[in-house]
Amino acid sequence: MNDMLPGMPTRLFVATPTKLLTFADCKRRYRYTYLETPRPPKGPPWAHNTVGAIVHEVLADFFGRWPAARRTPDEVVAKMRSSWRSEGFRDEQQSLDWRDRSTEMVLGYLRDTDPYYEPRGVERTVAFTTERASLRGRVDRIDERPARDGSGGTELAIVDYKTGRRPLTAVDARSSLAMALYVLGARRVLHKPCTRVELHHLPTNTVAAADHDEASLGRHQRRAESMADDAAAAEARWREGLTPAEADEAFPPEPSALCGWCDFARICPQGRRESPPRDPWSGLDEGNELPIADAG
Repeated sequence: MNDMLPGMPTRLFVATPTKLLTFADCKRRYRYTYLETPRPPKGPPWAHNTVGAIVHEVLADFFGRWPAARRTPDEVVAKMRSSWRSEGFRDEQQSLDWRDRSTEMVLGYLRDTDPYYEPRGVERTVAFTTERASLRGRVDRIDERPARDGSGGTELAIVDYKTGRRPLTAVDARSSLAMALYVLGARRVLHKPCTRVELHHLPTNTVAAADHDEASLGRHQRRAESMADDAAAAEARWREGLTPAEADEAFPPEPSALCGWCDFARICPQGRRESPPRDPWSGLDEGNELPIADAG
């Protein structure tokens, strides 16, 4: 059903990389997350997401809100302690152990940071539009650095913090849909050259970096547009009104070994059969594979 007036431009489908990837991964989870009202109950919070969220909050304060005089190890420790939450941990002792471990991780990452350095953007929303979609997202950090082409100008670099266990590679950086869309959005919003994407892996204090060219960015954009087209068509069906059986057909579950990590695993029979729900602290233990998107 088209509710646009004749002659009006087509309404753009608005999406973030997370929304698009959710649709691609599991359409039932997409329905539960973005369409159902009220939203079905989610499972308990994940401890590894708690770690990632707090680390991101502290780094956002350090680079985006604190003056240079406050950017000291003592202030970082105090902020980690005051921001710490116990959501998802097995018990208080595990929470405290991870608070100390996470604090050391952040201190190690910031050890050689110039306290006077000011990024171009911190938790900055960037966006751009195509003929069919409006794509946007929030970037952990955007650095402005001397241009590597010798022009004397500057260029932007997209920085994303990661706190998951698995070390990352340049392939991870280059293949990330989100990072490529952030490049396109940063170009549009900040009017600066940008090709560089970096995954800063705090547990190993390493950087996985890659440079995009126009061909690779074009591939990511076409992929995002295709995903947006499919999601828009599914949402249009939802707005028309679907019976429960029709909703299950339009938004089917896609069971996999990762279903145990889904927020809605406890209300999805197909997912539970494929992989039983994990304990909320399982992402902290060695030997458990969790989705990279959920690793922080």
